[in-house]
Amino acid sequence: MPIKNRYAELHSEITEWRRDFHTHPEILFEVHRTAARVADLLRGFGCDEVAEGIGRTGVVGVIRGQSTDSGKVVGLRADMDALPIHEITGLDYASQTPGAMHACGHDGHTAMLLGAAKYLCETRAFNGTAVVVFQPAEEGGAGGLEMCRDGLMDRFGIQEIYGMHNMPGIPVGQFAIRPGALLASSDEFEIVVTGKGGHAAAPHQAVDTTLVAAQILLSLQSIVSRNVNPLSRVVVTVGTFHTDSAASNVIAHEARMQGTVRCLDPEYREYAETRVKAIAEGTATALGASAVVTWQPGYPVTMNTPENTGYAADVARVIAGDVDDDVDPIMPAEDFSYMLQERPGAYIFLGNGDTAMCHHPAYNFDDEAIPAGASWYSGMIEARMPM
Repeated sequence: MPIKNRYAELHSEITEWRRDFHTHPEILFEVHRTAARVADLLRGFGCDEVAEGIGRTGVVGVIRGQSTDSGKVVGLRADMDALPIHEITGLDYASQTPGAMHACGHDGHTAMLLGAAKYLCETRAFNGTAVVVFQPAEEGGAGGLEMCRDGLMDRFGIQEIYGMHNMPGIPVGQFAIRPGALLASSDEFEIVVTGKGGHAAAPHQAVDTTLVAAQILLSLQSIVSRNVNPLSRVVVTVGTFHTDSAASNVIAHEARMQGTVRCLDPEYREYAETRVKAIAEGTATALGASAVVTWQPGYPVTMNTPENTGYAADVARVIAGDVDDDVDPIMPAEDFSYMLQERPGAYIFLGNGDTAMCHHPAYNFDDEAIPAGASWYSGMIEARMPM
């Protein structure tokens, strides 16, 4: 089947929801207005159950099919939170919240899943139970993990789960997916180098932490170039570098840097942590200083289950025709990965066209993608739990 005709009728209504969310972005777990609107809409659609406060501010709707004797329960997930970015789009529905913006399209994800929920409540043309999951705090807050820890999977009996993310650069309404690793893990580190401060004119009387830290920064790149299989993907990035001096004629006593390590192969996560610590500590010691490394584990690899990836691609193919089912993985991280650690499922990309990239202050979700995305969400329910 192509895009469901019902979504052509609902397009303007879903667009209105999306633009309302865009105008009123909320960050991390503070998605109170968004979550309340989602819950109210789900109740208005006629969901059999609506639960709020899952994973602090998440919302879950339960929709039972015309029959449930299959015993199957399939979950669909969308994220609700925005980013701490100042919007520069100039749209008439631009953010009215200073310093907050839907710069990653979560407003579109939420609206499309709401559209799917409304359609599924109207038709119920499936044998089983659909669970629609609206998650807070994807952008760095691990809201997916919080919902899992709050019993999401067991409480609602979810057996498999699917998610979607818009992707600039892919034609609007087209889909892309791959089995296995689709998005990377992301861990953060901080390195504090301590030496001996002094006068810039007398470096022999000091231990130059700027020099030591710079050597550590350069040496960290040997992890990728010399410690990792060239066919694997690991990215080490130092994003900040500061010393405790702001004067040009001072050798700083302390230097501090922060960065991330991203991996597509889970086995490299632990190895990368070991190498970062060894390089930082060893380099500092060799140059007469000391280094302390703090490691903060982040999101795991988003790992699509091969069988469920096939199911997701099949539904997308019916909607959009050709589907890229072996798209290159990318190095950003996604906390849907926690849900995929608990249940089999898959994550798919939906084309957003030639727009600014996600996390850019000029980004905007393309409302023309709504019918395809909403059709895929509901199509997964009908395909996995046929009458």
